[in-house]
Amino acid sequence: MCRSIKTLRPPALPEEATKDEIRAAALQYVRKVSGFRAPAAHNQEVFDTAVEAVTDATRALLADLEVRGSGSSARTKA
Repeated sequence: MCRSIKTLRPPALPEEATKDEIRAAALQYVRKVSGFRAPAAHNQEVFDTAVEAVTDATRALLADLEVRGSGSSARTKA
């Protein structure tokens, strides 16, 4: 699923993921799960809420991951 979403943690990404990269991945995920590239007007609010929730969850995940061999967490400044 979601093959177009790239890995956002080191070492797959040489630098920390940006806010835009995290949000783009969240948007791709919500599009895939919902089956809509762009939601109808009556679904726009719930779609946007889902994108923000996935963005927040992704940011938290990346901040708390410990990448073995790196000696530290994979922190984001997003």
